[in-house]
Amino acid sequence: MALVVGRGFLVQPCSSSFICKNIYKPLSGVTNTFWPTRPGTTRCLTRTVVRAQLRPTWLPGLDPPPYLDGSLPGDFGFDPLGLGEDPESLKWYVQAELVHARFAMLGIAGILLTDLLRVTGISNIPVWYEAGAVKFKFANTGTLFIVQLILMGFVETKRYMDIVSPGSQAEGPFFGIEAAFEGLEPGYPGGPLLNPLGLAKDITKSRDWKLKEIKNGRLAMVAMLGIFVQASVTHVGPIDNLVEHLSNPWHKTIVQTLANSGS
Repeated sequence: MALVVGRGFLVQPCSSSFICKNIYKPLSGVTNTFWPTRPGTTRCLTRTVVRAQLRPTWLPGLDPPPYLDGSLPGDFGFDPLGLGEDPESLKWYVQAELVHARFAMLGIAGILLTDLLRVTGISNIPVWYEAGAVKFKFANTGTLFIVQLILMGFVETKRYMDIVSPGSQAEGPFFGIEAAFEGLEPGYPGGPLLNPLGLAKDITKSRDWKLKEIKNGRLAMVAMLGIFVQASVTHVGPIDNLVEHLSNPWHKTIVQTLANSGS
């Protein structure tokens, strides 16, 4: 557990209410803890109190801002820019991070799977950063864009309305499937479609699941940034980079790759 730096060690001053005696008495269970006093002198005994921090923070010893009180899943007091000082803004930032985390996890899974199929020769799939330029036979690019715009617009509108008015999207005439989105709470629609395993039926007791999801989502966002940089530097996919590294681990590393790209 992290210790509070600076204020974590409190040294009590010697006073009349503390231990000030001219007769030395060893502490119970401890031998030779202090040197005995000389006759006619007074010795003050001091003690060091180590106070453990009540909650973990992203930087041990750092006092989190007061508006990040640890009630949010994955709250480790990280807000160096003070973006969450306004409660209304913080509410939107929480939802935005959750959605980006889920998209990043899906993106990482999709990139790795398609890259693996391409490298192994199982399927002739384009590398992930060129997939958007591929023309499909079943529909042209404009049609696909319009369809995606309509579907994503509908989903995002429903999500927005659920944040504004929680639970409102579980009702309404939409093919009778509104009940499938139980609307456990904003950001967690649940139901058999989005929670088929029933891992978080009682959302009030699902803090551990929320924490695991946001931690994995943050890791996926960092990994996604790494894949972006990797593709920009090497112009290949992550599986290709991994295969090249494993072929010569001591000379095919990120250090040599960045050095060669800059030369």
